Amino acid sequence: MFTQLQTPLPVHVIGKGAGLAFAVIDYGAEHNLIWVTALDEGGEIWCAPNPNVRVAENWSLGRSRDSIAGADSLAAPEGDTP
Repeated sequence: MFTQLQTPLPVHVIGKGAGLAFAVIDYGAEHNLIWVTALDEGGEIWCAPNPNVRVAENWSLGRSRDSIAGADSLAAPEGDTP
């Protein structure tokens, strides 16, 4: 199932950088969600698996840039990245 997000969601794709997720692909129970994301730097569009996507920083919710930047060390193993 392909779902276009009515409001794009600012995210950080581990290993790629910041961007706006504008759709989600759900292949079912045996697969990760896939976030269709337009990256801020360079404008590339990537389909990133759920373990490699983090929501963007949000001061009012207490989500800091440091916690997101440190997420690169939490990336899924190499074999899990398309």
